[in-house]
Amino acid sequence: MDPSSLTRRSPAAPDREYARLAPDYDRRWHGYVRASVAETVRHLKPAPGDRLLDLGCGTAALLETVLARMPEVQIIGLDRSMPMLHVARERLGSGTGLIGASAESLPFADHSFDWVVSSSVFHYLRQPDVTLAEIHRVLKPSGQLIITDWCRDFLTMRALHGWLSWTNRGHFRTWTCGELTDRLVRAGFEPTLSRRYRINWFWGLMTLVAGPRQAHTDSAGSAR
Repeated sequence: MDPSSLTRRSPAAPDREYARLAPDYDRRWHGYVRASVAETVRHLKPAPGDRLLDLGCGTAALLETVLARMPEVQIIGLDRSMPMLHVARERLGSGTGLIGASAESLPFADHSFDWVVSSSVFHYLRQPDVTLAEIHRVLKPSGQLIITDWCRDFLTMRALHGWLSWTNRGHFRTWTCGELTDRLVRAGFEPTLSRRYRINWFWGLMTLVAGPRQAHTDSAGSAR
């Protein structure tokens, strides 16, 4: 498929796709969601009072797990799909911080979060570099980003990507682990984990962990 044709896909297509899927999403994708959430959460090591943003929180399966295991963490979920957020509110209650907004323009001040997590979102993003720049902005200098998504390094995921590129206007691009790692580096992150793995015979995933790259000063040179 001509890669340029992907850029012509409507930015509203993911909204329509998730509006269609929202009522039945958790039941339909139960096994996949459970495994991808577990792989993401196991890299979380928050301190009491840490602030966590779930970028593309969907029906809040990941946030529900975080609240159950780490109740001292302050959580915020963000998603542009109002039907998915409706399901999330039913799941977590109206008191949980759930915000309808775009990943390309985060409505938060600089250095607002200790953790940003994103599970099964990046294959939908039309402007991943803009999103990464926004994540970099809202993360604290000591913060951590965790991304889990399908991985095109696996044959089954390459086949799925090709099929969805023709049949699902909401789908945009499935990344390889190397491609997404390179984009993290270009966005000013320092990856500490880039792992690809299978959760069953079909699904091949990747999880990446990275923090904002710190400026290194030459103390010896400064002394001179």
